[in-house]
Amino acid sequence: MKNNRYTLLLGAAAFLFLLVGTSALAQEGKPWIHDPSTIVKCDGKYYTFGTGGGGLISPDGWNWESGAVRPGGGAAPDAMKIGDRHLVVYGSTGGGLGGGHRGIINTMWTKSLDPNSPDFGFSDPVVVAESKFDEDCDAIDPSLLLDPNTGRLWCSYGTYFGFIRIVELDPKTGARVEGNEAKDIAIDCEASSLIYRNGWYYLLGTHGTCCDGVNSTYNIIVGRSRNPQGPYVDNLGRDMIKGGGRMVIASTSRLSGAGHFGRYIETEGVEKMSCHFEADFDRSGRSVLAIRPLLWKNDWPYAGELFKEGVYEIESERRGYGLELAVDFTRIERPRRGGWWANPDEPIEVLPLQTLDEVKDKWPAGEVEIRIGDYLGRPHQRWSIKAVPEAGGYLGGQYYKIQIEGTERTLAATADREVIALPTYTGEACQLWRIEQIVDGTYRIMPKEVPGCSEELVLVSVADSTPSLGKFDPDSDNCKWNFRNH
Repeated sequence: MKNNRYTLLLGAAAFLFLLVGTSALAQEGKPWIHDPSTIVKCDGKYYTFGTGGGGLISPDGWNWESGAVRPGGGAAPDAMKIGDRHLVVYGSTGGGLGGGHRGIINTMWTKSLDPNSPDFGFSDPVVVAESKFDEDCDAIDPSLLLDPNTGRLWCSYGTYFGFIRIVELDPKTGARVEGNEAKDIAIDCEASSLIYRNGWYYLLGTHGTCCDGVNSTYNIIVGRSRNPQGPYVDNLGRDMIKGGGRMVIASTSRLSGAGHFGRYIETEGVEKMSCHFEADFDRSGRSVLAIRPLLWKNDWPYAGELFKEGVYEIESERRGYGLELAVDFTRIERPRRGGWWANPDEPIEVLPLQTLDEVKDKWPAGEVEIRIGDYLGRPHQRWSIKAVPEAGGYLGGQYYKIQIEGTERTLAATADREVIALPTYTGEACQLWRIEQIVDGTYRIMPKEVPGCSEELVLVSVADSTPSLGKFDPDSDNCKWNFRNH
């Protein structure tokens, strides 16, 4: 964080966009934060901390409000759970202010992150790194990584005013390992974050200009290494100590300044990333918490997209067939054209698609079974998917109703662990769907509730033409779906 280096410019947003443009782009509630820490779940709630000592709490991962408490003030904290305690690290000074580079990195523990819990209470801070006035590094913007292979705890820190450095901490005390020397691992970035996946250590850094509101050019880059101490190189082999880095997420037309990466593993195959956008054009230019799917391609991370409302073919990754009502197929009666028998000079005619009015009276009036079949863009295959704001949400997303376009016929989970189309939408939990992009870019579709079942089940293709509900398997195409807007 280049603290107060520039004046924050607040952009005014149009009222129409404030009404209709925010739910697809940012978290709901009041997700105002700068430099968010990695999201941590504690006692059923989600927490993230920011610069200044405060932070956000969410009961569901979608609606956020202020209320998280962290003593010490300072800037750009990070947090993680180790055993039955939570370790928080933060910078208490720094940022290259006034031409100096003096900074201090502190750690402290608490058993609970809930300020109302009897287990809440932070230990006294312990200094684990510092920088002097004339040093080529600022001790600020720390991040934590507990190595799943060795159990060693690492902390990276630093800003644009010098090097990004890494030191080793004791995972039992949070103190710096005695005699450990800091090592330079990157330059030309700040707000670093360390993660591990599939044999690789990743260093994510925030590049570009900070603290300039709607004009911030902040973006998040990455390099990787087989060793937590580097060297970290990008996809073109450029060392991050020489300014390398591959893009993970940048600004959009209405969200400026993506910075401060955090990773959250929902389950195997489903990952999320958090960051802030320094200015949300649809929310008065405020700095906001953002959560996106975290995708992986050739062992490189990149940000996915939030699901957007629309009319789609719901396509099975297993075979490429589309989800549909199990109703009789109605032919479109048109003369066949083409082939050797066609008259090449015959005038071109634009053919209309089959309409709902042409077929809906032939469908059963009550419940209709669901199947998977060849997609032809017919009314029984076109699904309208709309958010249901009053249904709450989950980490980084909200619930949706899935209906045949132009009708009230609604996809629902049954007590038999099957799916069916009900004739009307009632708002019951079995009619609400969680739609999440998984690490390979496809989607899992999960009912909010399966009647009489406590397990988390997802929509699966148990055969080419048979949908059902089953356990999520990230390695099986039976659990994966795509949304095609044909």
